[in-house]
Amino acid sequence: MATLLRSKLSNVATSVSHKSQAKVSGMFARMGFQAATDEEAVGFAHCDDLDMEHRQGLQMDILKSEGSEEGGEPPLEGDIHYQRDGTGPLPPSGSKEACSELSGQGKPKITAWEAGWNVTNAIQGMFVLGLPYAILHGGYLGLFLIIFAAVVCCYTGKILIACLYEENEDGEIVRVRDSYVDIANACCAPRFPTLGGRIVNVAQIIELVMTCILYVVVSGNLMYNSFPNLPVSQKSWSIIATAVLLPCAFLKNLKAVSKFSLLCTLAHFVINILVIAYCLSRARDWAWDKVKFYIDVKKFPISIGIIVFSYTSQIFLPSLEGNMQNPKEFHCMMNWTHIAACILKGLFALVAYLTWADETKEVITDNLPSTIRAVVNIFLVAKALLSYPLPFFAAVEVLERSLFQDGNRAFFPNCYGGDGRLKSWGLTLRCALVVFTLLMAIYVPHFALLMGLTGSLTGAGLCFLLPSLFHLKLLWRKLLWHHVFFDVAIFVIGGICSVSGFIHSLEGLIEAFRTNAED
Repeated sequence: MATLLRSKLSNVATSVSHKSQAKVSGMFARMGFQAATDEEAVGFAHCDDLDMEHRQGLQMDILKSEGSEEGGEPPLEGDIHYQRDGTGPLPPSGSKEACSELSGQGKPKITAWEAGWNVTNAIQGMFVLGLPYAILHGGYLGLFLIIFAAVVCCYTGKILIACLYEENEDGEIVRVRDSYVDIANACCAPRFPTLGGRIVNVAQIIELVMTCILYVVVSGNLMYNSFPNLPVSQKSWSIIATAVLLPCAFLKNLKAVSKFSLLCTLAHFVINILVIAYCLSRARDWAWDKVKFYIDVKKFPISIGIIVFSYTSQIFLPSLEGNMQNPKEFHCMMNWTHIAACILKGLFALVAYLTWADETKEVITDNLPSTIRAVVNIFLVAKALLSYPLPFFAAVEVLERSLFQDGNRAFFPNCYGGDGRLKSWGLTLRCALVVFTLLMAIYVPHFALLMGLTGSLTGAGLCFLLPSLFHLKLLWRKLLWHHVFFDVAIFVIGGICSVSGFIHSLEGLIEAFRTNAED
């Protein structure tokens, strides 16, 4: 009896210890330390995928006490042990069971200000450096599009959250879904109950991988333009950057990387302020006559994708709203974050274009004088390299969950061994993904084209098309006429912009690919 009592006390103590570690890790993710620098906001998607216990190398196993095995009393309620040996069963990712484990009553919640910080980091990332290039090809229409995209993305974020709720039998509004995937699956049920989720997952993987490619491209571009006198080409700089990033294939969690996230974000804001300060110092030479009401028909659709991509945050909003202390403050939080983003992006893009006019480059820091360009660009490269593991790790997790760990529906055997260690062929796949981002960066080293393509393909789909479509499908009987009008208008306009931007970006990429192949 004494042995049994000691065993139970030991199990409970171990359970509390490991749960506390998991909660602290989750708290870091929700306080902005983990999702802070990821412009595609991967930290909260799919029941907070980035801080799920399996990503920490932890798996859940309900320990059966010795008394239960010997026919004694059942195990204590909640006697759950987080093991690092990978032998315990893991609830399927995205399932209600897994989400409930992560959303227990003891899980720390975030305030509206903390939620706004995460949204701000998602839509105010380093990709705003490409916005002046969008003004170059769009003029005042480009500025209008920055405002229009902010309004639309704010609205679609709100209606996406509305799709999480339904009215129960008592007439109360209750949350019945947890993620973007749940909403997509509900829209395709009952005939195709998993089709919507697969579409969203594919779009998410494409966006995450393209984000990784953009980080490699911008690293090579910035280093090449910072040290033009060195006998090192942009492709060589990209290879060097990828060599630094290769250890990402061995990542089991983002605990080490996440410690630098807040510092990187603050450094990026400082860099933006420095660029604006330099532009203001040359205010007397601003070329107002260069900003006109004309568009470059061939290149402006690419600018649309660039602007849309800079506002993408919808994929993680459901989990973010579910982690707020007061979800009723979500709408207010969305309003002030997008208003602030609209003002800052518009001012940054306008003053930067007025300063350099027709000489505006794809990455605006390349226009800075050589005396300060190298310092600013080195900080940006450091930020890009430290930001790369976030989307890379999220893309790997989505692929592993969809293809290797989805229970009986997995296409391939599990890439983790019984002891929780990554198998050799699983490590090979991760390395192959890093090499793939390098090859894309080498053969298509065009920041604006890649950003425009991603924004037109996945950005417009996740921010414009799918939220409006899901809203109409799930709640059309309860919608007022103006909501129906807005949803249809957003779907049509978003579809036109998406198709146009995708075609022109793809044409530019094909031409660039041919040119680089010939060289």
